Amino acid sequence: MNRAYFIVAGMMLAGMAVSAAAGDAPTGDKATPAAQDSKAYFTPSESTTSGAVTVGGHRIDYQAVAGTIVVHPDGFDDAPQTADDKKAGKNPDAEASMFYVAYFKKGAAPGSRPVTFLYNGGPGSSTVWLHMGAFGPRKVVTNDHTHTPAAPYQLVNNDDSLLDASDLVFIDAPGTGFGRIAGKDKEKAFYGVDEDAHAFAQFIKAFLSKYGRWNSPKYLFGESYGTPRSAVLSNMLQSDESIDLNGVILLSQILNFDLSVDGPETNPGIDTAYEVALPTYAATAWYHHKLPANPKDLDTVIQKAEVFAMGPYAYALAQGSSLSPKARKDIAQKLHGFTGLPVDYILRANLRISGGVFEQHLQQDSDTTTGRLDTRFSGPTMDPLGKESDYDPQSASISSAYVSAFNSYVREMLDYGKGLTYKPEINVFKYWSFKHKQPGQHFAFPGATNTMPDLATAMKYNPDLKVLLAGGYYDLATPFYEGWYEMHHLPIPDKLQANIEYRYYPSGHMVYANAESAKKLHDDVAAFIQATDNVK
Repeated sequence: MNRAYFIVAGMMLAGMAVSAAAGDAPTGDKATPAAQDSKAYFTPSESTTSGAVTVGGHRIDYQAVAGTIVVHPDGFDDAPQTADDKKAGKNPDAEASMFYVAYFKKGAAPGSRPVTFLYNGGPGSSTVWLHMGAFGPRKVVTNDHTHTPAAPYQLVNNDDSLLDASDLVFIDAPGTGFGRIAGKDKEKAFYGVDEDAHAFAQFIKAFLSKYGRWNSPKYLFGESYGTPRSAVLSNMLQSDESIDLNGVILLSQILNFDLSVDGPETNPGIDTAYEVALPTYAATAWYHHKLPANPKDLDTVIQKAEVFAMGPYAYALAQGSSLSPKARKDIAQKLHGFTGLPVDYILRANLRISGGVFEQHLQQDSDTTTGRLDTRFSGPTMDPLGKESDYDPQSASISSAYVSAFNSYVREMLDYGKGLTYKPEINVFKYWSFKHKQPGQHFAFPGATNTMPDLATAMKYNPDLKVLLAGGYYDLATPFYEGWYEMHHLPIPDKLQANIEYRYYPSGHMVYANAESAKKLHDDVAAFIQATDNVK
């Protein structure tokens, strides 16, 4: 996956090139006659199995349901198409089959048992990552910060499964997993910020009805692009559908795309992206022993970087061309102390280092590229003369393990998908619309996506809504300090800031890829749910 794709995608979770063709017939495995018909993907189906997982030394027996639910575009959930709809070009024929795997604790009363809806991001990613790495009853074993050897991969009991605190529903986005989209203008109907959130809202409504979970405590858990999805979805569910949520968990957050450190040079005049990425640069340089003075305490490094980023560095960048040569050189020298990059290079970069540049140059002396999703990972540089990194070493290191393990698990243990093709990711960016209609606006704004107003509206509409923000210190896809900055700039009353909790870990974008962080993430999320489920 090249750097240009990163700039367009922003949050693409892993680096696989998968066709975006929708409604296609299965390929690969020998297909059954029914599977050869693309309509097989659009016939709601399910497979129910039983299993057990041990969490914290306690056995949890569960029922697993793997299946699909079909949803339609906004305005065509129940009502037939009108003449005005036809004139507006709306299409009632488009549909999306969304694949999911739900885990229900046996013997638990649905009304008092929380249910958490989980999804990864992309956009265009399935939820294989959270399922196989974070909270499902089985997890794949991968190396902590180096390349995981090829198959066979080990699938083990997940000691950090969230089933001890909540029933779980892992949802694949339209067109991913065993789901497909079909109908006229199908991409326009589902591939966009608002269109995607609507599909998830309709899925959740259908799920609550199908499984009788309307009175259960409800949570959203989104990772990466799943965080702006959660912002839009939380407001949509509460304001439009009268479905209040107990909590929203945001992992590796980005709500305002102007703050992305992927390609900020294409947005001159907006310097905040460079500032909020600096603490991650400092943590990464510290990890790889590239700081001129390498202190033992990571927390101190991060705290000093935060103070410098929002103080002297932000002030210097705001000066633009009026910054004096002496002040410019002084800031470059201090940036060298936080990033390990040469002073002359920083000066030539005009004090502004994008994520791709940092990944390419931090370990350039050994022709090594630093990771993006998790900067603890490193790999051989594709082009030593390149300006920016060409791929992500963590994605290259663990993607095969996740995808292979899930393809085996879903067929052998969940008894679903034989003869069908599972799509872990699809390239939706040819079609994806980043236009977003913020709450109270009359049209979708064509600029950079910003869903901060959506989360703010959701929190004001439901003042009891609690939010947990989690992130990794070594994440350059969505730097942890970026999420902190967004939350402290939400347009909400000061008293609602108390509804937000923050948790950070010595890991990357996929916090759970580090074993110690995975356990802490489980404990933090479980405690959050138990404190907010309103169960007496």
